[in-house]
Amino acid sequence: MNLTGFAPAKVNLFLHVGPRQPDGYHPVASLAVFANAGDRLSVAPAEALGLTVTGPFARALESERDNLVLRAVRRLAAEVGAQPPALHITLEKNLPVASGVGGGSADAAAALRLARQALGLDVDDAVLARVGAELGADVPLCVRAAAAVAGGRGDDLAAAPSLPEIHAVLANPGAPVSTAAVYAAFDRRGGEQTAASPAAPDGFGTVLELAGWLTGTRNDLQAPAVDLAPEIGQTLAALARLEGALFVRMSGSGATCFALFETADQARAGAAALHRQQPDWWVKPVRMG
Repeated sequence: MNLTGFAPAKVNLFLHVGPRQPDGYHPVASLAVFANAGDRLSVAPAEALGLTVTGPFARALESERDNLVLRAVRRLAAEVGAQPPALHITLEKNLPVASGVGGGSADAAAALRLARQALGLDVDDAVLARVGAELGADVPLCVRAAAAVAGGRGDDLAAAPSLPEIHAVLANPGAPVSTAAVYAAFDRRGGEQTAASPAAPDGFGTVLELAGWLTGTRNDLQAPAVDLAPEIGQTLAALARLEGALFVRMSGSGATCFALFETADQARAGAAALHRQQPDWWVKPVRMG
């Protein structure tokens, strides 16, 4: 039986980061949403566990000896006391790599869901999230694949405020940035900010209300990421110049940035205009929330 799954892009609408702790981790607080753009996975019976990567960003993963997708499936098998399953996984890599939209984590989460289905495992999402947490702090969030407020290391999840349908443009200038390098640059700045989540209403009726509230929040990794990759600053400026753009910010540790719009038509028009200006960038109009 062939099965397919979707690994949606994760966007951090805000990301507050606290000082590095003795265990090496930084506490974070974030409101994360998922977009209708992402990678796609399929699984099929095979002689042994294997992976093929296709899609526009496949080449960026050629040097990986042990993709997170394979590690996720092996960890799930170990969790249930089984050998690695005889499945071949095809990953269609549509999202830029090392881009701040959780592509690898979303791929791992989708692989866990597909492996559970393919093998007929009687395990719930809580088990998948626990297995995923061993692979990365964003994987439990991506197993959930729904808007959430994340705390702790990013895997302490709570319900998000009620959100409207969010129209946005995602843009990446093709400058991969290392999450570790961005956090190191953040540490060098020595900020005293906290990782607390700001008080939020129970819900937002419009994107305009949401954008207004977001102006009181931060992405604490944005400035250090711009220091490392000035192209991110150029991307933010280009998004801010688009007609109808309400709010602009970087997602995660970069380099993908986003602009919020009131309507889908505005987002599509903005994406088309930006693509004309920067044909080598990855630019995508999306719906989030």
